[in-house]
Amino acid sequence: MSGYNVAIVGATGAVGARMIKMVEQTSLPVNSVKLLASSRSAGKQLQFNGQALTVEETVPESFEGIDLALFSAGGSVSKKFAPEAVKRGAVVVDNTSAFRMDPKIPLVVPEVNEDALYQHHGIVANPNCSTIQMVVALEPIRKAFGLKRVIVSTYQAVSGAGNRALQELHDETQAYLDGKDMEAHILPVSGDKKHYPIAFNALPQIDVFEEDGYTHEEWKMIHETKKIMCGGDMDSDDIKVTATCVRIPVPVSHSESVYFEVEDPKATVKGIQDALAAAPGIVLQDDPDNQIYPQAHNAEGSRDTFVGRVRPDQETPQAFQMWDVSDNMLKGAAWNSVQIAEHMHKLGLLHMQ
Repeated sequence: MSGYNVAIVGATGAVGARMIKMVEQTSLPVNSVKLLASSRSAGKQLQFNGQALTVEETVPESFEGIDLALFSAGGSVSKKFAPEAVKRGAVVVDNTSAFRMDPKIPLVVPEVNEDALYQHHGIVANPNCSTIQMVVALEPIRKAFGLKRVIVSTYQAVSGAGNRALQELHDETQAYLDGKDMEAHILPVSGDKKHYPIAFNALPQIDVFEEDGYTHEEWKMIHETKKIMCGGDMDSDDIKVTATCVRIPVPVSHSESVYFEVEDPKATVKGIQDALAAAPGIVLQDDPDNQIYPQAHNAEGSRDTFVGRVRPDQETPQAFQMWDVSDNMLKGAAWNSVQIAEHMHKLGLLHMQ
């Protein structure tokens, strides 16, 4: 055998389609690809490297002979089938929330905590998309100057809520332009009591509300950041983190305003910019004199995280602010998953059966 046998679970979804593209472009040696989905999607044909592949229904036996299984079909599917894949010898990289907060399962962004991969027992969790791009931007700063506190406000794309939400954005936009009533059925949360239009609007709710008034998306950003940057401890006090997460009418790419406090009193804007420019996975776009800064439209289709508008907080010593943007479907999901597999291959943690 010349490479890994790979399964993509949720292959017909928005992230699944991008996983197929990322596997096409991966540096991993790939022997075969199996596309898996629900029984409703079984029988569809999708292209992989110019070859038509038939989508199969996901069953436990689907993972016989599979070395690497990439999951993005919802948490319930991952909880049901990821252990079955592991039982049959596969390594699972899961792009759902099913295992992210399990203390026994590493939550990994390769640019930040690659070493956590050594702790895997068959499953590696891919973090929330908004968390990923933020920690990629914060890690070179933490390494150079230490990090004490983070306050983030997100401006998240509609694609983060799935293809149906994207269609709703398009339908509402057309209705608004036609002078008709906008009908909302999905956002801010499909299963919640009320729904509001996203077109020409901003919704300060992503996921359901917790008892403390934070949404679950905000809770995830807080505790995932700690787990990733504080040695696996989701409740660590080493870095203080808080978040406000907002959905805006942008199709693809999340944007974030990040306030952060560093430990080193000698930190400067120039030093932070230099650290960012030298870091893997980051493109520094920071020239306000020429109106150069990261934009969601320009980030779409890129694997990188774009950072700019680095500036000091004028009221607080050792505090700064920045703006980061990334394609939530690529670095925030499909690419980070495949990148995890590439790093496992490099570290000798991925094996052919």
